[in-house]
Amino acid sequence: MRLSELQQAGRTPALPLNVSLADAAGSAELQLLSLLRSLPGQRYVGAGVWRGRPVLAKLLVGQKAPRHFQRELAGVRLLAEQGLVTPQLLADGLQEGEGGWLLFELLEGAPSLAQAWAEVESLPVLADEQQLVLAQALTAIAQMHARGLWQEDLHLDNLMRHDGRLYLIDGAGVRAQQAGTPLSRQQVLQNLGVFFAQLPKAFEPFTEELLVHYLLANGEHALPLEALQKQIDKVRAWRLKDFLGKVGRECSLFAVRSGAFVLRAIRREEEPAMLPVLEQADQLLDQGHLYKTGGAASVGRVQSQGRELVIKRYNIKSFAHWLKRFWRPSRAWHSWEYGNRLAFLGMATPKPLALLEKRFLWLRRRAYLVTEYLPGEDLIQRFAPHVDSGEVPEPELLALAQLFAELIRERISHGDLKGHNLIWDKGRWSMIDLDAMCQHGSDSSFAPAFARDRARLLRNWPVQSGLYQVLDGRLPRL
Repeated sequence: MRLSELQQAGRTPALPLNVSLADAAGSAELQLLSLLRSLPGQRYVGAGVWRGRPVLAKLLVGQKAPRHFQRELAGVRLLAEQGLVTPQLLADGLQEGEGGWLLFELLEGAPSLAQAWAEVESLPVLADEQQLVLAQALTAIAQMHARGLWQEDLHLDNLMRHDGRLYLIDGAGVRAQQAGTPLSRQQVLQNLGVFFAQLPKAFEPFTEELLVHYLLANGEHALPLEALQKQIDKVRAWRLKDFLGKVGRECSLFAVRSGAFVLRAIRREEEPAMLPVLEQADQLLDQGHLYKTGGAASVGRVQSQGRELVIKRYNIKSFAHWLKRFWRPSRAWHSWEYGNRLAFLGMATPKPLALLEKRFLWLRRRAYLVTEYLPGEDLIQRFAPHVDSGEVPEPELLALAQLFAELIRERISHGDLKGHNLIWDKGRWSMIDLDAMCQHGSDSSFAPAFARDRARLLRNWPVQSGLYQVLDGRLPRL
């Protein structure tokens, strides 16, 4: 295959794939054995073999290939020239009308710091294992800054552990202010804001403690916490907006089909499993365990390929009901968006897997939402033995107070926070039934909505009960 033909290969070309490349030593074929990342029609990154040697290949095609090639090559050279640890560039080339390519030494079996973080993320906040990962990342970032460089697309996937060393990868995102001279304080703050904004908000009180790891490797500037926090908040808001823009369009995270007769959105990694579920949603509901049927919604636990799922079907009850619903986003879409929003913010909810909205000439009809099934008890069941005494297990009470604190922090109201809509799962209270959820833009609109949520939860029990009194005393207020 010629390099230019990759432009038509789609997201997942058949492997192994032989691609003809040429450099100063003559032409040879790259055998691409695995695909690690792809942006259809623009970029393919994978492991392969080149002249008998294992390599990591970055293949750039399409109209933007020359620009992307030059940016990648410039970044790689900056890292190497400044003595920073990065995979060796073995060969590169740019052919007019074909595309560009860069071949690097392959760090076989090297995990990224993102993989290392995933293994320790669930530990208590700032556990030693977490500090080790974050310290390595901050040290590497500090070393870049000390040499006048920064990584524009800064995240833990761009740092690889191999043979006791930490490698910086992805030259396309590397920028220089003045190579060899430490970055300015403002640029340091902006770049660190990008890094800290990606950590769970539970780490926010420990920013100063974590910053020590950076300052030990680059103490060029005093870094005021207030200024850094402003950058963190700014980046967090941008990242959330950017992510929510992806949940309804075709991208690396979501497989989306949108048109006059259907809107279908599926988490990319779940696409093969979810397509048959959406095709048979009604039959699966009929055969499953129904929690709610008829009316505006039908909800059931179903089995698909040995996996338990929850399907929520949003019904159209009548012509009058359709007149109210056809012109605005469906409640399935609202729940899909907020399920992904909560997951992005690190708040517990069943993982949203797929959405299907049936349409007729863009007029909305019946819709479906598929999520993970959580086997835990809801809050009503869980607290039933403690209604009179109020002696709720402390971890469960703390987790509930923590959930309310998170709602306050993010200015999110649930809209129907009854006990049946909170499920105990893996030491956290997970929120379900997100149809009426709202993230408010101001305290003035959030305050009454939060008060209604708090009051709705407490209405599950008599005011005189021990449980009511305990919860009323422990749950945060505004």
